[in-house]
Amino acid sequence: MQRFQGQVAIVTGGAGHIGSAIVEILLREGANVVICGRRAPSEQVEIGGRKALFVAADIRDPEQSQQVIDAALTNYGRLDILVNNAGGSPPVDAAEASASFTQKIIQLNLVAPLVMSQQAYHAMKRSDGVANIVNISSVSAVRSSPGTAAYGAAKAGLLNATESLAMEWGPDVRVNALIVGLVHHDAGVEHYGGEEGFKRVADMLPLKRMAKPSDIADAVAYLCSAQAAYVSGAALAVHGGGEVPVFLHLAKEAQQSH
Repeated sequence: MQRFQGQVAIVTGGAGHIGSAIVEILLREGANVVICGRRAPSEQVEIGGRKALFVAADIRDPEQSQQVIDAALTNYGRLDILVNNAGGSPPVDAAEASASFTQKIIQLNLVAPLVMSQQAYHAMKRSDGVANIVNISSVSAVRSSPGTAAYGAAKAGLLNATESLAMEWGPDVRVNALIVGLVHHDAGVEHYGGEEGFKRVADMLPLKRMAKPSDIADAVAYLCSAQAAYVSGAALAVHGGGEVPVFLHLAKEAQQSH
């Protein structure tokens, strides 16, 4: 039996590499899915002839994020799952970042998912059964985040918000987060210096590979499923065991050179 048969989900940033993998598993498991973004995707995930409904929206604008909620209710009559996946930040030295840049990064990665969760809550209370919110956070939230200080701070705030909302909204809505580590995807090839760069970084991870987008999607599906019925306010680490401290790697290289 499909785990989300008859349920309705919203995935922000659903056209991205992680977002599309989340959309795929939700569609495959029977959900009707609404995605949003500032631009329509060039290709949409299709499972068994079913596609996600796209709504053009900049979720940093509360009126536009409410329109996404309203579209789910208008088209499908309910809302059961919200995945706050949209986010990110270009690298910038903290000393050079403008106040406007910092505000926009925090707005996208913390304020927008918090406001959208508040908006979704009122719709979710009307659905039968327990609804679910999953916030996509990052390892940048639980370690230093040089080059993306505002992003790391915002993602750390999202983890705290997850716990607070889970406390306030139970038992109607379970709220959980993922602490996502390094993910292998085409958009990151240049950043990591090609496939060889991917491999060098992956070799420093305990599982010797970066995550696939489907690894993140599987974790989202678990948290939204009946198998996680007693999981709320959790921050599930999906980082392959964590990043090996660089000093250990450097020490090993020094030993091998002698």
